[in-house]
Amino acid sequence: MLLNYGSRKLIVLFITMMNRFAVEKKNWDKILEQLTGRYLIYASLKDEFGQDYELLTAEGLPWVVYNEPKPFTPLKNFFLPVRENVTHLTEPEKQRIIIGIPNCDLEGLGILDEIYLDPDFRDPFYRQKRENTILITADCFSTQEHCHCTSYGIQPFSDGKGDGSLILLDGMVILTIFSEKGASLMEEIGPLADWAQPSSDIDALLDEKREETRQLLRTAHPQLPDYRLTGELITGSTEDIWKKYAKECVSCGACAAICPTCSCFLLIDKPDFEKVKQLDACQYPGFGRVAGGEDALREKHIRFRNRYLCKYVWKPEKFTPIACTGCGRCIETCIGQINKNELFMELAKQT
Repeated sequence: MLLNYGSRKLIVLFITMMNRFAVEKKNWDKILEQLTGRYLIYASLKDEFGQDYELLTAEGLPWVVYNEPKPFTPLKNFFLPVRENVTHLTEPEKQRIIIGIPNCDLEGLGILDEIYLDPDFRDPFYRQKRENTILITADCFSTQEHCHCTSYGIQPFSDGKGDGSLILLDGMVILTIFSEKGASLMEEIGPLADWAQPSSDIDALLDEKREETRQLLRTAHPQLPDYRLTGELITGSTEDIWKKYAKECVSCGACAAICPTCSCFLLIDKPDFEKVKQLDACQYPGFGRVAGGEDALREKHIRFRNRYLCKYVWKPEKFTPIACTGCGRCIETCIGQINKNELFMELAKQT
């Protein structure tokens, strides 16, 4: 039905103006099954081991989860692989679609875009992956223990960023289009099912679900200082509290590796003039070591504080998007069971 509106540009414009489309879940699954042959589709799948992004196949459709936080792997790994040969840029064989992105992950991509798509220092490998990927977000209708996105002004649903959003309500999949890339995808899948406009009842239920999630987040961490105040608290802190919390740190770097915004890297020279880009972590011993053996971050508690200075003080001075989106992954993955939120609340009590 969407192919009778004239030229492709007019079709895309029409889709963007219409914005929201609804289809039965069983028909949505059929659409995904057909798309798996044309695209590399990554969706949030859940099994007995947990929830994470996985390459979608027809067999994996029953395991796709909607509107539940959150995949274990941060979205950044699709654009900044842990290890990547950056000697030659090769064209991808297929376009990618990533489905079920929580808004904390999508917001994290904002600061990475500012860094790696800077017109003066553009990273061609990052840019190619961004241009080749369609991002479909998903509302969170529940929370996990350490989720705290609203403490930093981020909503548990997309406010128009990305290429579209996906919601499952009352057996209906609601697809909202945000961008031209999203509209092009809708143009392609439009004829594959009978789409409709969401009813007013669905809209009311969606508003109710969103408010419930916001309320859960507001009541979970009422004493947690906001992003700006956290930066001020860190700046004015003494080293005692950092020594206290750093005692349990094993310098494994898991917090930086799992963070949706941390992106320090090394460039490693290989034989035959090859270069390998490898993600680094400021918690590793030797991260700050320079020629002659000098190391401003030699002591563990200084490295530990340095990470939060970077996130809450230095990056806000240079970039617009915030460098912590409240996903809570660093707390969940910490071997030493260090809870940064407890640290910041303790700092707030000291003032």
